[in-house]
Amino acid sequence: QVQLVESGGGLVQAGGSLRVSCPASGLAFSRYAMGWFRQAPGKEREFVAGISWSGGTTSYRSSVKGRFTISRDNGKNTVYLQMNSLKPEDTAVYYCAADRISDSRRVAVSGREYEYWGQGTQVTVSS
Repeated sequence: QVQLVESGGGLVQAGGSLRVSCPASGLAFSRYAMGWFRQAPGKEREFVAGISWSGGTTSYRSSVKGRFTISRDNGKNTVYLQMNSLKPEDTAVYYCAADRISDSRRVAVSGREYEYWGQGTQVTVSS
């Protein structure tokens, strides 16, 4: 059974930082590209960041570039999202997702390409 379990969310003031983590089990983690998505109330789910299964390729939505960093530790089967300089508009439930992809360098930005999803962790940024 595949499990992705996000943790590390919380309440932070604007300008602050959080790191969310997502350990995975039940899958060959090192062969999955990993992504972080978010969904704010009343809005569509959106891609935030992704990392190839080799770790050599990362992709970010433009609004988080330079503030967020995605990384992975294949030895710990965990993907991370370091979020700095947080803004109120970053408030959302953050989800990690896994994409079984043959190309070690590719990162998908569409949620439809990800096979497994976690339950999400709430990130709230106060102004």
